[in-house]
Amino acid sequence: MSLHQLYLAMLIGGLVLLFSIVGTRVATRVGFPALLFFLLVGVVLGEDILGLDFDNAELARNVGTAALGVILVEGGLTTKFSDIRAMLAPAAVLATVGVVVSTVITAVGAHILLGMDWQLSLLLGAIVSSTDAAAVFSVLRLIPLPRRVAGLLEAESGFNDAPAVILVLTFSVVPFVFEPESAVAVIGYELVAGAVIGLACGFVGALLIRRVALPASGLYPIAIFGLAIVAFAAAGTAHASGFLAAYLAAVVLANSGLPHRSATRSFAEGLGWLAQIGLFVILGLLVNPSGLAADIVPAVIIGFVLLFIARPVSVVVSLIGFRIPWTEQFFLSCAGLRGAVPIVLTTFPIVAGVPDSYRLLNIVFVLVVVFTLIQGPSLRPVAQRLGLISRVSTREIQVEAAPLDVLDAELLTTTVQADSRLHNVTVLELRLPDPSVITLIIRDGHTFVPLPDTRIETGDELMIVTTSRTRAAAERRLRAVSRRGKLAYWFDEYGETD
Repeated sequence: MSLHQLYLAMLIGGLVLLFSIVGTRVATRVGFPALLFFLLVGVVLGEDILGLDFDNAELARNVGTAALGVILVEGGLTTKFSDIRAMLAPAAVLATVGVVVSTVITAVGAHILLGMDWQLSLLLGAIVSSTDAAAVFSVLRLIPLPRRVAGLLEAESGFNDAPAVILVLTFSVVPFVFEPESAVAVIGYELVAGAVIGLACGFVGALLIRRVALPASGLYPIAIFGLAIVAFAAAGTAHASGFLAAYLAAVVLANSGLPHRSATRSFAEGLGWLAQIGLFVILGLLVNPSGLAADIVPAVIIGFVLLFIARPVSVVVSLIGFRIPWTEQFFLSCAGLRGAVPIVLTTFPIVAGVPDSYRLLNIVFVLVVVFTLIQGPSLRPVAQRLGLISRVSTREIQVEAAPLDVLDAELLTTTVQADSRLHNVTVLELRLPDPSVITLIIRDGHTFVPLPDTRIETGDELMIVTTSRTRAAAERRLRAVSRRGKLAYWFDEYGETD
């Protein structure tokens, strides 16, 4: 690639990224799922519409695997262990037994109803068996579910990618020979080793970060995120489950009381969004709309088998003995959202050379699009009808740190010097131009919110919030009073700079 081509590729990538971000806002306002919007961007860029030719399934698989790792790290870093602790056991069963049950039922449906051979049927069942972490995490931010239901969904979506990936790789062997004993041994090793590596990286990383003083606060989010990525890559290198390792390491790091937790969450969410945008756009590029028509009906059939048979049965079988109410089990059956994960998993058999595996890509793509449009908007009404959301339910407030320029505001600080006439002037007498206001005063190491009759003293540090439009007027008023006192205007002192 020449330097000019590099600049051109970066320009196109940057424009696509910005368009996707702006489009996400529009899509959210009209109720269109963001992940489908990103897929649509990729499809529009593809060879059938704008003509960008992309059919590199291996590159899509590699980028998709890395992006899923980032998404799982983001999910782990934004997870409170207290929310999922009580649900770890049922979530683990759902993520293992549930995935196997869903795979078998869907595979039988595909073999009988679509006439697929057993290898493609098992692959299709494994590909669509796991819920999508990005889709589930986005839903949990919007629906005020009971903590146990939200925690169970969150933990399941973080855990079940690993078993699904293992099953897909097991069924992608050419020629296809399935040996149950060997498959169980491989699955057991990958899950156990992945869990051990993830927990070890999390605990050791937390210990190291506590003992190392980094020179800049901005390095802490990078270090914490990097440790989780190390767990993901180390597990993959050891032929263990990198997805499970990444999620567990991130959960441990997020709940170890490390500094700058809020900054870390914001950093992780930003990278998570970047990974989602890149992932869905590439997957959209990989699909040719002209080849989807023949697989629409098969996709809808498999979607109904998954939604009305495989998912409910897997939930019921997995949660036997956990005393989960039927209403919650019904909602869990409805909330098995699919997204990027199934589409990424379709690239594994394509790269492995499984015959007719490109058909799986088309079926899964249509299934994800159609059933995301059906399931996503319906979850809140379903939760309300089941009584999981009461009319007076409250949600944990989401506190955000917004840059002042986004609010068209600016923060001014000034320290009252010994010779300043600001001493003994009350906040009311200062008469800053509206809407400027003194929000905090730091005096002798103590911080307090001033009242209108609070008197300013020498040595006070004033923190003033104003707008960009009135900043200059506020500065002039401060200078005027500092020079001539509260009656500065009577002495023709208007705080102009010398």
